[in-house]
Amino acid sequence: MLSFFRKKSLDDNNHSADQTVPSSSSRSNSLCDNMQFKDSEALVRELGYNNLTELKETVYDMLRTIRDPEKPSTLEDLNVVYEEGIFIQKPTSNNVTVIRVEFNPTVPHCSLATLIGLCIRVKIERNISHKLKLDIYIKKGAHATEDEINKQINDKERIAAALENPNLKNLVEDCIREEN
Repeated sequence: MLSFFRKKSLDDNNHSADQTVPSSSSRSNSLCDNMQFKDSEALVRELGYNNLTELKETVYDMLRTIRDPEKPSTLEDLNVVYEEGIFIQKPTSNNVTVIRVEFNPTVPHCSLATLIGLCIRVKIERNISHKLKLDIYIKKGAHATEDEINKQINDKERIAAALENPNLKNLVEDCIREEN
């Protein structure tokens, strides 16, 4: 699947109406693949997106530029984040969009996996202005302590406490800063 900006560029260059590539996700709760929830499509249009795929691509375009805390590469360059790891799920009963992001650390004992998850969370929360429920998880089997890290990066109190630490906050800011 092409990211929104790359797809737009191809559309402009080829003058074609639509080159959307279907998602290959096999998750039954991914609404990009399972369009039975008509209210989800309506909700996404109310939020300013044409469809669920556009929202998914927008989220990916945000995440692809996050820099790795240890390397001079982006998370996209290192295949830590990938479009197939973003799932737009059924909205809550209060019509809150649910976004699940799965990421894959470069090594099974990555000491900065929690920081990467925090960067993903902060980047999305700052760049999407509407209400959303955000679930961030390490890809199943990709990290030695994935359950503990998943618990940390999805706990509101731990996130708030982490962002009160000035050194950690500066590190997150450096990782998510857009280059000019």
